[in-house]
Amino acid sequence: QVQLVESGGGWVQAGGSLRLSCLASGLTLSSYAMGWFRQAPGKEREFVAAISWSGSSIYYADSVKGRFTISRDNAKNTVYLQMNSLRPEDTAVYYCVKDTNRDFAPDYDAWGQGTQVTVSS
Repeated sequence: QVQLVESGGGWVQAGGSLRLSCLASGLTLSSYAMGWFRQAPGKEREFVAAISWSGSSIYYADSVKGRFTISRDNAKNTVYLQMNSLRPEDTAVYYCVKDTNRDFAPDYDAWGQGTQVTVSS
């Protein structure tokens, strides 16, 4: 059974940084593209970033481009999201997701439970 467990969320002041981690189990991480979504209160869930199985292809939402960096360590079964220059509008629950393909389907068939990120102004 695939499990995705996020960690690293918390409270930070605007301009600060956080690094989220997603530990995957029950799968061979190198067989799949992975990604991050987020959902703010009262808003729809939105795409943040995605990375192919090798890390050679990466996509970002325009709202986070230049501030967030997605990466992965297949040997550690972990995906990361480095978030810099955080803004209050980045406040959301962040979810790790698994694609059905090594590259981008994009079709996500597993989600973590989420980790809260709160950015104060």
